[in-house]
Amino acid sequence: MANKVTNPTRMELTRLKKKLVTAKRGHKLLKDKRDELMRQFLDLARENMELRLKVEAGIKAANTNFVVAKAGMSEQVLSTAMMTPKQEVSLELGTKNVMSVDIPQFEYKTKSANENDIYSYGFAFTTGDLDDAVKSLSDVFPEMLKLAETEKACQLLAAEIERTRRRVNALEYVIIPETEEGIRYITMKLDENERSTQVRLMKVKDMMLEEKYHYSERQ
Repeated sequence: MANKVTNPTRMELTRLKKKLVTAKRGHKLLKDKRDELMRQFLDLARENMELRLKVEAGIKAANTNFVVAKAGMSEQVLSTAMMTPKQEVSLELGTKNVMSVDIPQFEYKTKSANENDIYSYGFAFTTGDLDDAVKSLSDVFPEMLKLAETEKACQLLAAEIERTRRRVNALEYVIIPETEEGIRYITMKLDENERSTQVRLMKVKDMMLEEKYHYSERQ
């Protein structure tokens, strides 16, 4: 650090002391932010795991129903039944700020409020297994959106945690130690200069006293 200090003056010492106070305050704030981000991340990770299990179970049930429906219906009837859906879904993307991180929030709206509009076919030539499959997918759809939301939130929080961790480490292991070393270096230099000044003043005083003594003696 001594090599970086080119001007060991009191002004530079004051500047470094202010910098140290700011760095320590920032270090504490960033540590608090990192800890809160970790807490939020762990909560979201647990929620994400629960949602993933629910979504996987729902999709598995829907696939099973589709396989059973396909076994009881001809390929042509099944394709015709699923060709023209009646229900439409519009998705809106919003954000929620969590510790300076914009977390996505998904909201969806259906074209029709009628729950039976998820069935785009008549019931005369289809089986109940197809109804169960469509209903299973409809039921799991909100949880799929929530899962996408939490997974993206986990990714964003993890990235912010890593950035915050690097800043905390930079302050803790680089900036604060270097600033403290600079303060010690300048303080040492100023003390040396003060001692040198005192020594010179004492010598000047001795010379003046000696000159005065000899002058009085000659008188």
